[in-house]
Amino acid sequence: MHTICVFSGSSDKIPPFYVDAALEMGRTLATRGVRIVYGAGCTGLMGAVADGALAAGGEVIGVIPAFFNTPQLVHKNLTALEVVDTMHTRKARMAELAEGFIALPGGFGTFDELFEIITWAQIGLHQKPIGLLNTQGYYDPLITLVDHAREHGFIYSEHRQLFTYADQPEALFTAMTNHTLPAGLARWVTREE
Repeated sequence: MHTICVFSGSSDKIPPFYVDAALEMGRTLATRGVRIVYGAGCTGLMGAVADGALAAGGEVIGVIPAFFNTPQLVHKNLTALEVVDTMHTRKARMAELAEGFIALPGGFGTFDELFEIITWAQIGLHQKPIGLLNTQGYYDPLITLVDHAREHGFIYSEHRQLFTYADQPEALFTAMTNHTLPAGLARWVTREE
């Protein structure tokens, strides 16, 4: 993976350990020569992951819709910045540029991006690794919800394997590097048992 798209929260009202983990994720990717693509923000974990990568000599590409391209929101020191028309275009462009996806802790926007990219893998639009940085167990409730949906038949067992997770950046990168897609992903379409 030469380019990874990072989804993350933009809130500044978060415990410092989340910021530390985002900085470390940025550093980890940069030191491995991995370029980051993200939503171009300067606040919250968005800004922290970019700052971590840039401080370690990495490349960071931001993709932002024009209505968010303001001095209060956009990161000023990116390697490259692409301004697009809509949120949909932003997500599609980030996915196009990336060879893998990482979700750091975040809120509705991060959940939206994460579940859309998992759904795209489920329906065969991409075969790229997806990872969750499960800092301090942040994603434990979401993982439990996904497992609950699987137990009740709403998610096929192989689709549960579309993403991996770890609580440390280095461990997550390693897990994503070693991740392979499960067999039988089209079973939900063919209805084969």
